[in-house]
Amino acid sequence: MFYTDGKLQYPVRVERPNPIFARALQQAIGGVEGEIRVMMQYLFQGWGSRGPVKYRDMLINTGTEEIGHIEMLSTAVALNLEGAPLSMQEDVANDGIAGAVMGGMNLRHILSTGLAATPENCNGVPFNASHVYASGNIAADMYANVAAEATGRALATRLYGMTDDPGMKDMLSFLIARDTMHQQQWLAVIEELGGETANLPIPNSFPQSQEASKFSYAYFGHRIDGQVPAGRWTEGPSLDGKGQFTPMKSEPLGGEPVLAPPRPDSGAQTDQINASPIAANDPLAGGTPSVA
Repeated sequence: MFYTDGKLQYPVRVERPNPIFARALQQAIGGVEGEIRVMMQYLFQGWGSRGPVKYRDMLINTGTEEIGHIEMLSTAVALNLEGAPLSMQEDVANDGIAGAVMGGMNLRHILSTGLAATPENCNGVPFNASHVYASGNIAADMYANVAAEATGRALATRLYGMTDDPGMKDMLSFLIARDTMHQQQWLAVIEELGGETANLPIPNSFPQSQEASKFSYAYFGHRIDGQVPAGRWTEGPSLDGKGQFTPMKSEPLGGEPVLAPPRPDSGAQTDQINASPIAANDPLAGGTPSVA
């Protein structure tokens, strides 16, 4: 169950309402880097968590915190919309500044919500839960969470630089600080699980003896001139200590794909249906190379 006392997790104040900044804040609510994403990610990871109960509890606690962040940001959007024009005629025709503000607003803030936030990004695209990652593998989820907090913190710092409103800067400084903690939190779980060496490759429960080990630590280069960008990833011991990085020019290891002809009831053309599935120029598929 979830409870609320009706109070904000952190103070939200706006000294100079700005409808365009309200639109920008929508990215922190419903963008791919936003709070809806991490809220759902942590909650679904927690609800499906198997193993030590402390990880489930930690994830659900943090997911619940993110609900509070959405509440803060939604309040900030509403406060930034106070005083915004509600019609095209309201001070727009004779006021270029008001017209520019109206033109830069998310019109759904007027048309759909009556000056309130929406579960979408700054361009009005509704949040898509396909960005939520909950794999059931605790290590994989922690890495996904670190990346989510990193991009979320980058977004918050950009929003911080976009506003000169003291109240908005104060709120964003809190959210940036929480992103810092959450990055550290997920990395601490990885360390507690034994660190990168113990966790890699993910999942570490699959026997590496069943991998095509020739390619486990080979960096594929795909440049036509054969050059491979040299770096830590092309030589020396692998980070899990189980192999050696090597550069390898990528070359085709299989022949051209050969598909069976279409089924008679597939809606394809007769010539397609009656054609041989053997590639005429592919010796590997049983064909005979053509002679020019």
